[in-house]
Amino acid sequence: MVGWAVGQTNSPKGRDQSDEGVRKLFEERVKELGLEIPDFTQVPYHGLHYGTMKAFHKTGNLLFLSGHVEDTPGQDARPHAAGRVGAEVTVEEAYQAAYRTGLNCLGTIRLALGSLDRVKCLVNSLNFVVAAPGFTDVHLVSSGATDLFRDVFGPEAGLGGRATIGVSSLAANHCFENWMTIETVD
Repeated sequence: MVGWAVGQTNSPKGRDQSDEGVRKLFEERVKELGLEIPDFTQVPYHGLHYGTMKAFHKTGNLLFLSGHVEDTPGQDARPHAAGRVGAEVTVEEAYQAAYRTGLNCLGTIRLALGSLDRVKCLVNSLNFVVAAPGFTDVHLVSSGATDLFRDVFGPEAGLGGRATIGVSSLAANHCFENWMTIETVD
């Protein structure tokens, strides 16, 4: 099991000297977890079908991801879990949609940076959950994405600020969307 404590290294010099060793663990952790992250160098990011935008923008040591959803690259932007959580979609189905969205976010991070090992930490994420009237457990849904990020990057680097908002609809009838900011190591 990979250790996730901040500054945990095999080096007596600590985190400053060993950032490369700590970051290297992120790609290793993906392999250990058996994750299948989309390769957006082969099939372009699907979100570009939703309007005029780019999948990410990098400035300095910050990476901003555009809104990401769960659809599978190359599948014409069809959601696996379509509709409103608390009506057509269960909390578990929406949690899985958020998890798949997280995988797409990881694919875009890898596309933008070349490797997940260049992530210093996740700064924040804003999550949108399509909620049926009266459904208030939107936070349970967005944990699908943030649990994945914690598992990949560890609790210190993988958990940033998070807000989840219940909304009435999203593009293509998706039940979940995420956008996020990542601090990078340059």
